[in-house]
Amino acid sequence: MIDYDIHEYPNGIRLLHKQVLHTKIAHCGFMLDVGSRDEGPHQQGLAHFWEHMAFKGTRKRKSFHILNRLETVGGELNAYTTKEKICFYATLLSTHFERAFELLTDLTFNSTFPGRELEKERGVILEEMSMYQDAPEDAIIDDFDTVVFGEHPLGVNILGTRASVSGFSSDDFHAFYNENVRTDRLVFSSVSNLPFKEVKRLADKFLAPLPARLGPRARSGVGPYARKMQLESRPITQAHCLVGGTAYPLADARRIPFFMLNNILGGPGMNSRLNLAVREKYGLVYTIDSTYSPYTDTGMFGIYFGTEGKQVKRTLGLVQKELKLLRDKTLTTTQLHVAKNQLMGQLAMSEESNSGLMQLLGKSTLDLGRVEPLSEIFGQIEHVTAALLRDMANELLTEEHLSVLQYLPEEK
Repeated sequence: MIDYDIHEYPNGIRLLHKQVLHTKIAHCGFMLDVGSRDEGPHQQGLAHFWEHMAFKGTRKRKSFHILNRLETVGGELNAYTTKEKICFYATLLSTHFERAFELLTDLTFNSTFPGRELEKERGVILEEMSMYQDAPEDAIIDDFDTVVFGEHPLGVNILGTRASVSGFSSDDFHAFYNENVRTDRLVFSSVSNLPFKEVKRLADKFLAPLPARLGPRARSGVGPYARKMQLESRPITQAHCLVGGTAYPLADARRIPFFMLNNILGGPGMNSRLNLAVREKYGLVYTIDSTYSPYTDTGMFGIYFGTEGKQVKRTLGLVQKELKLLRDKTLTTTQLHVAKNQLMGQLAMSEESNSGLMQLLGKSTLDLGRVEPLSEIFGQIEHVTAALLRDMANELLTEEHLSVLQYLPEEK
């Protein structure tokens, strides 16, 4: 069970801390309930660009000083952007925890987005776009978001477009920050061997004085989903394919059961049905897996594989065969038992990562208002029935519900 401390300040910022006595390493960071889905049509890519620009200058530091502040003591400073979150985080010896806490606070709340640095970082992001476009296994995932969600912000590439990124100014970053950052919609979480009393002492110093930024922030809802079939010819040697559609949101009671169903079908285990049926039995792919990404008001499910162009039809047929088996054939008692044990084991191992645990504390608090203990999740898993798994398969894994995106090699 996750045993952690929490304190909320008058400005709305929540402090979360998990003490782990057997480590000398501290993991800490700010998790903000802001992501690429909060961008307007004229802001595509701005959230991710902001994540980059936060390292380029604050009211008290230049880029060089930010990058060296933790590196000189062997620490690491990083960040990432998703559809619904931005996270700034650090890992270092817990003896230097205060150094990381102060730096993270500075770049999260005091970034200045200097014009000279903006021009340099613009080039970096344009190169990042090119890198992803040269990797079809990555590009198809981003393009599939558009297939499923269309012109809604969830369907827009997190990186934005070359045109949008080329046009941003410092004023755009300040405007996006003012529109979206709310102190009651962000948390600071940490996992280290430090006692909560010490972490709170530092939080009193760095977080408590921050001015409150409260008030509503609307997110546009997702419209009705319609299945699509899309084929694209590309200068590639291997075909890439994604099959999927919408799924359950974060607060849906079927979220955990659907994770189990996804795990059975194409999870990380080598014994997943898709891996056994397509790779192990026929050797048609190197990689085949399925993923489930729940969001606050919707979710997305997808199956990815890469294969020879001439084997796409056959591979798709095998995928559809496995989906039909889940729809038509109820799991046996033994199969259900194995599936439950496998998922519980994977979840328990994931909690062994202190960096992942730090991020889980923040994300779960923002999404669900609490952190679900592992024992509670295990209880939900134990109550999953084979009938429920079959019902979900018949709702979400039908040919009528699933879209298909294919990248096919250009004919020579």
